[in-house]
Amino acid sequence: MSAGEAVPVSQSALQPGGPVGDTLLGVTWVLVGGGTLVFAGVMVLLAMSMRRRHGNPVDLRWWIWGGGVAFPSVVLLLLFIYGEWHRPPWRPVPPRDALIVGITGHQWWWEIRLRDPVSGTEAVMANELRIPVGRPVYLGLASHDVLHSFWVPSLAGKMDMVPGRMQHLLIQAGQPGTWRGQCAEYCGTQHARMALHVVGEPPEVFAAWLAAQARPARALPDGEAGAALARGRAAFLANRCNACHTVRGVAEESRLGPDLTHVGGRIALGAGTLPMGQDPLAQWILHIQQHKPGARMPASAQRMDDATAKDIAAWLAHLQ
Repeated sequence: MSAGEAVPVSQSALQPGGPVGDTLLGVTWVLVGGGTLVFAGVMVLLAMSMRRRHGNPVDLRWWIWGGGVAFPSVVLLLLFIYGEWHRPPWRPVPPRDALIVGITGHQWWWEIRLRDPVSGTEAVMANELRIPVGRPVYLGLASHDVLHSFWVPSLAGKMDMVPGRMQHLLIQAGQPGTWRGQCAEYCGTQHARMALHVVGEPPEVFAAWLAAQARPARALPDGEAGAALARGRAAFLANRCNACHTVRGVAEESRLGPDLTHVGGRIALGAGTLPMGQDPLAQWILHIQQHKPGARMPASAQRMDDATAKDIAAWLAHLQ
């Protein structure tokens, strides 16, 4: 899919995208069905209790021990056994063939580092996780600042990300698709705009993408188009954007902000705030505090003209 392209995304546990999502949906329906039956039974008992009864009084001991002790004990025991039987897999070490991904939560974006243990290829992304269909993906989850929570409802349950601690989660995509995730732990002003896209791709497509992501920034073309993009690259460096952002092969590594080496190939900008594209990039550079108030990147409208912002945006959009 191309950058900025409108893609159908799911952020619903009722639309599972893999085996873990299927398991969680099955447990959900069992709980909903069981809760409905218990509620219906209680309502029947309530209706019976409101009828006028004559004759011998009801022995309350049977109701207390039967309905208050034995019934909930049996139900909860069965639910515990069922839940343990269907619990999604958790492992202290990744499976042998797993793709290993490190995800760090920041205020308010996701830093994603992929390492393929088979090829040794590494890539750095922000706010977008691509995974091969049918292959387990082992996530190492951490936080750089405050409590965050990783949650992609279609693929897995929630997992808190605690500063100073590494959590793990095993996910897998069952078919190609795009799923939206969200930080599920309130983490500050822009918590609601801390989204994540997970893209499941066929293994051969993913392998080609990963190899491309591991390379340095895309070279400039020849001719007039290349000269125009060179202006944007020069403006990026002159305005010290590289003080916070890495562009491998162009700027030294800085991890204060997202890695921009291949930013133009992503689906969205600003952790799902804007669609990716040259015009949204220019608006983001000039007026970021209007789009995402509280973000740590300062707006550039007071110190940069529109033409310079458009040049930088054109170069960044070229980095795919």
